[in-house]
Amino acid sequence: MSQPQKLYEGKAKILYPTEDPEILLSVYKDDATAFNAQKRGQIVGKGEMNCAIAAHLFKFLESQGIRTHFIDCPTSNQMRVKRVTILPVEVVVRNIAAGSLCQQTGLELGKVLPKPLVEFYYKKDELGDPLLTRDRLLLLELATPDQLNQLEQLALQVNQSLTAFFQSCGITLVDFKLEFGIDANQQLLLADEISPDTCRLWNQAETDPQQRVMDKDRFRRDLGQVEQAYQQVLERVLAQDSKK
Repeated sequence: MSQPQKLYEGKAKILYPTEDPEILLSVYKDDATAFNAQKRGQIVGKGEMNCAIAAHLFKFLESQGIRTHFIDCPTSNQMRVKRVTILPVEVVVRNIAAGSLCQQTGLELGKVLPKPLVEFYYKKDELGDPLLTRDRLLLLELATPDQLNQLEQLALQVNQSLTAFFQSCGITLVDFKLEFGIDANQQLLLADEISPDTCRLWNQAETDPQQRVMDKDRFRRDLGQVEQAYQQVLERVLAQDSKK
């Protein structure tokens, strides 16, 4: 039986249709990109590791009352998901200063923020996914005022749940990116993925600024041992199941 024609291919995943028009198959790739795809490479086994991590985190968030597009994983690098229309807005939540927040504000790397910072970015590669104010988002009609309020509320709820989860794994959740979509019932669902590709994760057992990194910053900054870092995150996430 021939492979169905792909609906969409992004930097990290390929989407295929299924027999059910409201269900899609998301295939996770080993491809890695950084700096808006200016840097490209591969992380061996990343597709399978990220798929497993994302599946466990989606199931955990569902248990916390947060609706997601996750259904199940038919194979190790494939995830069946509910079809949604993705909002062209990336929601970033920051607990600790890192990355562009330090570059744009001069804040010291590692500074703990007084409260979580929620930011909105325009999901548009050709513009470099710029940071947008709420008024600009409304001007561009990227979301309704009600949707923006929902996005912020949901992002903070996800942050609270994931911070506690990763804390139990001995990992600090520095910051992360979320994407949301609207399903056939006009419900707002958490979509895309949650993984070391989309989160900054620091090993609490390490104090060295380079050794503690357990996420895609190892690829971005040429720190090495990228696969080992992803594998360690996966093992710690899976270990939570055995504690239940």
